[in-house]
Amino acid sequence: MDWAGWAVFGLVATAALTAAMISAQMAGLTRLDLPLVLGTLVTEDPDRARVVGFFIHLLAGQGFALGYAVAFALLHRATWWIGALFGGLHVAIALTVILPLLPGVHPRMASLRAGPSSTAVLEPPGLFALNYGVQTPAVTAVVHVIYGVVLGLLLRAG
Repeated sequence: MDWAGWAVFGLVATAALTAAMISAQMAGLTRLDLPLVLGTLVTEDPDRARVVGFFIHLLAGQGFALGYAVAFALLHRATWWIGALFGGLHVAIALTVILPLLPGVHPRMASLRAGPSSTAVLEPPGLFALNYGVQTPAVTAVVHVIYGVVLGLLLRAG
């Protein structure tokens, strides 16, 4: 496996995903702000949370890129379409399992079951993150497929 390629390409793919997600948010297509959601795990200040969350997101992206790289190595090939399939699987798990469970562990996120608390500053994403807008699932799917395609193309070339 190309370890240098994984490290560099993971950053490139995560940067592409993050840029696409932020662009979609700025265009009004979604209210999901992943750096804010992740950063408020650590700090309640929203400006600091976005900075901290950006770096948490980069680290998470590196971890997922490692998983993609290992899967490509096990398949003995990396292609854009396999990367797209991995991106689809990745987003399916994120939208149906990870995000809906987040209120159970996030100290500053309200819960649908427990209701808001005095420390809750974020609304829960809900299934498919629909609480952040009806277009959020589609936007999230597209950016994760982009992530997988970028990794498939770059790890193939590396």
